Amino acid sequence: MVEKKKVCVIGAGVSGLAAALAFRQRGHDVEIVERGYDLGGVWEPSRSYPEVQTQSPKDLYRYTSMAMPDNYPEWPKGTQVHAYLKSYAEQNGLVPLIRYGTKVVSMQRRNGAKGWTVELETGDGTTTTEDFDFVAVCTGNFSEKRELVHPGQDAFVAAGGQVLHSSEYTDPATVRGKRVVVLGFSKSATDIAVNAVNSGAAAVTIVYLEPVWRIPYFIGGLINFKRILYVRAQEVMFPSWNQPLLARLAHAMAKPFVWANWRGLESLLSLQLKLKKTGLRPKVPIETSINCSVPIVTPGFFDMVADGRIKAIQGTIAAYDEATVILSGGERVKADMAILAVGWKSGLPFLPEEHRRKLVEPDGQYRLYRVIANPDLPDMGFVGFNSSFCTVLSAELAANWLVRYADGKLGRQPTHQEMTDNIEMMLRWKRDERPAAGVYGGLCVAPYHFKHFDELLADIGATKRRRNVLAENFAPPNADAYAGYLNSAPDYRAA
Repeated sequence: MVEKKKVCVIGAGVSGLAAALAFRQRGHDVEIVERGYDLGGVWEPSRSYPEVQTQSPKDLYRYTSMAMPDNYPEWPKGTQVHAYLKSYAEQNGLVPLIRYGTKVVSMQRRNGAKGWTVELETGDGTTTTEDFDFVAVCTGNFSEKRELVHPGQDAFVAAGGQVLHSSEYTDPATVRGKRVVVLGFSKSATDIAVNAVNSGAAAVTIVYLEPVWRIPYFIGGLINFKRILYVRAQEVMFPSWNQPLLARLAHAMAKPFVWANWRGLESLLSLQLKLKKTGLRPKVPIETSINCSVPIVTPGFFDMVADGRIKAIQGTIAAYDEATVILSGGERVKADMAILAVGWKSGLPFLPEEHRRKLVEPDGQYRLYRVIANPDLPDMGFVGFNSSFCTVLSAELAANWLVRYADGKLGRQPTHQEMTDNIEMMLRWKRDERPAAGVYGGLCVAPYHFKHFDELLADIGATKRRRNVLAENFAPPNADAYAGYLNSAPDYRAA
């Protein structure tokens, strides 16, 4: 038995729901603070652009205790994901725990006691403070919009133009008959460009800094990409952290074969996606850029670029003029609407600077052991910051790790020094050996899903029963199998 805690979970998205359930199942008092007026995080309908869908197949974008409905397509739409999350929250008794329209303004360590004093603000501007024994931060990488303002923007808007963040594009009717410029080259950018064409835009231009490798739902039109990027056999082709000598030797011996594997994949993608014809073939080797930012191909995008329905221009927005977007290369594009698919800011504005310095390095890299906890920020943890291709499973494993860490019930609790040493080792590895792992402030475990999950399960004390050799090495993570692993761990309840 452990002491019952009053736990504040910040955010009611995928990660917040996982954290709330993990703490609640072990007898803690949980309150979920959500600044919006619905659950779902990025899947909350008012934040979703038209036709948004998951990048991961539904069997990989689910909680271990609840599969997505059989009638969902393999890549569910945003409205379907939101309905799934709502059902999950209802079935697990989480809805009554959510305080909607409540924003975390600031938080401080409690004077002379464990835990944090959290300042909260409701929609009417009322602020209150409340003490919590533990805080689970579940805001992830997509909570604060990155906003850009360019010279001449006021004149562009005054002349009738519109400038939107991608999350504000929620009604396809708004682009009908308009000349649209989309800034960015993420999946949201290409999704919006294709949707604008299909919604009757008069002209669509996408402006990008560099072409990037992206993966189609079916490689070669035949093989589901989860059979390529989500399997252990592919993961071991990437040198990882803390590799023993034999593994390093094996990598050295296999280097020519690994090189040939990647060059073959590049050739296949170039042919399938018409990368040479469109001028969108990336210059960097694909293996150096595989991480959480690798986008999935928006169906129809490359065909539309090839036949001119979407004009792709390399560069960025430099300024606006009346009814014109001026690009960094000097091009002037007539436009009625600019949609900025420029992503999100990573940060924790409610955390005082003295604590942020302990958490975030000057170069933006986060100091998090197992991408979950910082030894210098006691009574606090982060769920969903371990971004991956398997977002829901990553969050659920992190939540189960965090509650045990908070309660001192990991299989073996790491010491402050062990956590610090591990953090320093991971920072060196990301900076010196795998720069691609540094995206999102180093909060990305792709393509090392299996190794990360193995570490979390070992810490938890779970028994990981191996599947047969073929399934273990050539099948994607199996949510039902991970449910069994979690259930094998020692369980307990708070007093």
